[in-house]
Amino acid sequence: YDCEDLGIIKVDLLGLGMMAVMQDTLELCSVRNRSVELAAIPKDDPATYALMQAADTVGVFQIESRAQMATLPRMKPCCFYDVVVEVAIIRPGPIQGDMVHPYLARRSGKEPVTYLHPDLEPILSRTLGVALFQEQLLRIAMVIAGFSAAEAEELRRALSDLRSQERMERVCAQLRARMRERSHTEELIERVLQSMRSFALYGFPESHAISFALIAYASAWMKVHRAAEFYVSLLNNQPMGFYSSATLVSDAKAHGIRVLPVSIVQSEWRCTVETDTSIRLGLSLVGKLSLAHGEALLSERRRMAFSSMNDFQGRVALDKDELRALASAGAFAELSAHRRDALWRLQKPYQEDLFTLAAGRRNQASEAECPLPMMTPEERLAADFSATSLSTGPHAMQLLRSQLPDAWTASELKTAPHGSLVLAAGMVICRQRPGTAKGFVFLSLEDETGVANVVVRPALYEKIRLLIATEAFLQIEGLVQQHEGVTNLRAIRVERILADAVPSVASHDFH
Repeated sequence: YDCEDLGIIKVDLLGLGMMAVMQDTLELCSVRNRSVELAAIPKDDPATYALMQAADTVGVFQIESRAQMATLPRMKPCCFYDVVVEVAIIRPGPIQGDMVHPYLARRSGKEPVTYLHPDLEPILSRTLGVALFQEQLLRIAMVIAGFSAAEAEELRRALSDLRSQERMERVCAQLRARMRERSHTEELIERVLQSMRSFALYGFPESHAISFALIAYASAWMKVHRAAEFYVSLLNNQPMGFYSSATLVSDAKAHGIRVLPVSIVQSEWRCTVETDTSIRLGLSLVGKLSLAHGEALLSERRRMAFSSMNDFQGRVALDKDELRALASAGAFAELSAHRRDALWRLQKPYQEDLFTLAAGRRNQASEAECPLPMMTPEERLAADFSATSLSTGPHAMQLLRSQLPDAWTASELKTAPHGSLVLAAGMVICRQRPGTAKGFVFLSLEDETGVANVVVRPALYEKIRLLIATEAFLQIEGLVQQHEGVTNLRAIRVERILADAVPSVASHDFH
């Protein structure tokens, strides 16, 4: 700020993980002869807007949060400027300034479009009489208070300087005095000042919102029309966004993408696209496998395919933990009967007979049967999560469903009548308690059919805070709230699910 006061141009460089995802997606599309240029992505694509209207936006830039998903079905974006507004409106500034509900009500025709003052119509008509953008507030100050360009610039600095409440109050006092000089009503003055103060809490410039909306639209288009490439790029650029790799894999499967497991015979270091509807997980997801050893493995495989477990061990030098992690993840599936068979063989190396090897035959001693049984589905899931933090197999809730006969799935919850009392259950993937929500807590419960949104009242949260904040699997009884295409469950009773044998993902908590 001192440099800015000296007249030195200040440039903020914002690092966005989604830019890397988009770059990787475009490169994969080009390699696979499904080329598309970012600047040439078709505008106003109906399928892309249908995805947004259904709030099917896991992995999509800027509009994947619970709050965004609760707004999208009400907003029903159908053109690019709708996405601009969507990106800008779910921010602390517009929320605290009470701009969100008036805008949505006016958009749906439930409330007439009105203006604080007739002179503001040219400024606010595009946003239905609601001030959403920083540029609008600067123009309001110039029109309604007679601010000069220099004074408007001082206002812009005050709106952008989150650290200086004193600076903001000084500009607001000047704005109040100038509006009184013009004989504006106290009601109008207070409403304008409230908008200004709210905007000091992360209000968006319109130019910024347009830039973000371009990426949001492009990433949504990619999810619809280049799904395999998009999901691979998301997985290769984790961690980012709200969702874990495990949730991204579940979402990919829900969109018809076959997710193939890590394989020492098939996988590259990073995740790859196999077909338009199938992707292969990369060796990099095996957390204990080092990059150097992974590259050595791939180099040796390119020289000659691995023919057996013995062949692999004789040619690739990995440490014990790396071998166990690969075997636990099922990476030796093509060379062994099952995962415990692979672990058994890795723990009990066999010596190849030089003469039988030269003759192309395996030493019969090396084919001794593994005395260990195959892993159960629960054990395979636990092994997957231990090795890679995700699974291509059944969702954890599928394995727990038998003990929850009365629980509605996430997809069934969307069909439940408004006000009905139901029981839902799932793995907690997100916990949020926004400063603008007056103490309410929002949970995202994932199961084998999707994600359910749960609202927890402040009193209930305080009563069972530890349970809600720490348990990985919850069953929640509550009242269904259906409103303009958005389904929530208002929690009345919350209990943990006994799931000690089933692993869970790391949830996105209170960010």
